[in-house]
Amino acid sequence: MDSIDVDYAQKKNILCLNSPEGNRDAVGEHAVGLLLSLFNKINFADKEVRQGLWRREENRGVEIKGKTIGIIGYGNMGKAFSQRLQGFDCKVIAYDKYKKGFSNSFCQEVSLDDIFCESDVLSFHVPLTKETEYIFCDEFVSCFKKSFYLINTSRGKVVKLSSLIKAMKDDKVKGAGLDVLEYENFSNQMTDDNKANEELNTLFAMNNTVFTPHVAGWTKESYYKLALFLSDKIIDVLG
Repeated sequence: MDSIDVDYAQKKNILCLNSPEGNRDAVGEHAVGLLLSLFNKINFADKEVRQGLWRREENRGVEIKGKTIGIIGYGNMGKAFSQRLQGFDCKVIAYDKYKKGFSNSFCQEVSLDDIFCESDVLSFHVPLTKETEYIFCDEFVSCFKKSFYLINTSRGKVVKLSSLIKAMKDDKVKGAGLDVLEYENFSNQMTDDNKANEELNTLFAMNNTVFTPHVAGWTKESYYKLALFLSDKIIDVLG
């Protein structure tokens, strides 16, 4: 929906529909996968073993159990992620500017200050809007009381990469699992933007990062479910 001028469409009496229910399960599972890869250094260790390196102590992981997972945005995706965390024996807290009273058996509703104070992991599940664009910036990072891991399966421009790099170099962010990037329109020759190239190369060289190509919601099952939920909504509108 962030590629559509919804306000203009509404002025023209054009109804815009989407179907986040169709890929929320995929996103929830993918976010857990990124977290597990980060905590257990799976991607990095895999590369080493393929090179004949058997470095066990260097690849010692950390456990999700006992950690506090902070979620910003508790819609379809945020809720799906919190559901998938059940069984890990961790504390899940969530903040949503536009939703209230959503505490349940999966998570505890909290304030943004609580997210800053308690989170060992921060996961974004928000749409890209004027409010959320570059919400992750230097000022935002400075609000956290302790170092944390970052997961982003929402939109790339929610996280300003220069701020993420600075936070990682300062050990404020321990690691990042990113399905989306600020710059996504690049090839193996990178971009025409030298600043973007420098930031991407810096991130790619870090061992405490995991990347996927904006596929958190892309599964064989979601391909069908996205169409199913959307068709049901269209039929409902048409009566």
